[in-house]
Amino acid sequence: MVPSVLAGVGLALSLPPWGFWILAFPAAGLLWWRLDGLRPRTRLWAGWLAGLGCFVPGLMWARSFTLVGAIVLIVIEALFPAVACLVVPARPMGASALAYPAAMTLAEAARMSWPFGGLPIGGVFLGQAGGPVLGLARLGGPLLLTAAVFAGGVAVAGLAQAAVALSRRSGRPGRPVLVGSVALVGVVLVAILADHAPDGGGARGTISAAAIQGGGVRGFRKSQVDPSVVLAAQYAATARMQQLDHGHPPQLVLWPEDVVSLSSPLDGSPAEASLSRLAVTLHTTLVVGVTETVSSTTFRNEVVAWGPDGDIVSRFEKVHRVPFGEYVPYRGFFGHLADLSSVPQDAIPGTGTGLMATPAGPLGAMVSFEVFFADRGRSSVRAGAQVLIVPTNTSSYATGQVPTQEIASSEVQAVEQGRDLLQAAPTGFSGVVDHRGQLLSRSTLGRQQVILATLDRRTGETLYVRYGDDPILVLAGAALLGSWVLAALADRRRNPRPGR
Repeated sequence: MVPSVLAGVGLALSLPPWGFWILAFPAAGLLWWRLDGLRPRTRLWAGWLAGLGCFVPGLMWARSFTLVGAIVLIVIEALFPAVACLVVPARPMGASALAYPAAMTLAEAARMSWPFGGLPIGGVFLGQAGGPVLGLARLGGPLLLTAAVFAGGVAVAGLAQAAVALSRRSGRPGRPVLVGSVALVGVVLVAILADHAPDGGGARGTISAAAIQGGGVRGFRKSQVDPSVVLAAQYAATARMQQLDHGHPPQLVLWPEDVVSLSSPLDGSPAEASLSRLAVTLHTTLVVGVTETVSSTTFRNEVVAWGPDGDIVSRFEKVHRVPFGEYVPYRGFFGHLADLSSVPQDAIPGTGTGLMATPAGPLGAMVSFEVFFADRGRSSVRAGAQVLIVPTNTSSYATGQVPTQEIASSEVQAVEQGRDLLQAAPTGFSGVVDHRGQLLSRSTLGRQQVILATLDRRTGETLYVRYGDDPILVLAGAALLGSWVLAALADRRRNPRPGR
């Protein structure tokens, strides 16, 4: 029980906001070592305890919505590593070493997809945004980063077991040395390969840009904040930008998600006219997060771009909505279990790739929660996006846990897609990430700030953009199947049938 929980806690501490990325490898190795020789039921139990160790601290931010809901969420999310540990053969070591990274990767792929569209927040890949294997994202996205963490864990545990056996002059360290060395060499070679893999081609010019952060108090829900206060803060921060640009306004000005909150349609409204005048005054492409009420039960969450002439040039509606934040699945059922008054309306799901054609250049939009999903960035880049933008709103979280994980996800997205990225949030974090995943600038939570940047307009495709998650899923599935074949052959050698 104790090693399993400690392994999960170590994985949690590798994530933002703690950021001890190196802990992910010994933590993953500790769990793999603990699975050795366990019966199926006990492997399931060990994996679930590790999941609790990881997700209790990693997902406790959900208590800001509802404590009961947070507990249910954590219990369910912990089942994914539990099932992964169940399907890892107890022995032999070679089969277990092959199955462990594969099973954990497949479990993470499932967790990213189900239930209600998945929840990548809390995934171990986010911790590696600050580590040396980040380049793997351009080859295989978040799943390859996940596989690298658990394969690295096998390497650490195998070599540690060999070292212990040698120090005690007992046992045979040959097999742990072999397993650990193979795993270590594999991770290092793939990381080197990733560092030299195509990163999306060269730059085709640049865009001068600004992310506008209005600032304000954090930890309040939308219903608790006057929309006019949020909007006024954005205008004030934009005026501050005009003092900083020295008469040379940026080509692109990005406002956060949901800073223009309307009880009626945008078209023809005073807000539309005001933002149109602002775009003309700035002589820039102004991209703004807008929510507009459609009916008493529905609303739209969209990103709207005004050109320098004041005309609306592009729109994108958020596709990947936040369950129980922007909509309530099976509202009739869950309404009997909890108070849903804080989510009175459901966001209408958008469609499209996220590509926004603007005078500043083709932009790939991911709205807030969407940045955690690699396919959202990939779809816009495949459609022709040269720069990624992330208008977001994490103001309802009192702590920095979700904002720091969101910035980490932006770093991973930039590497996956081979694109520079600009993020804007009303109270933080706003920031700039280059196509190699380096965080060039980041705001302070709660402060009114303007982040100025020069972004490369990049073309071409990384291997991840070309092929997505499918190759990693196929390899992981083949490795898991192969491990059970090895386990069956080993069992047959240990227990030969009578007469043979």
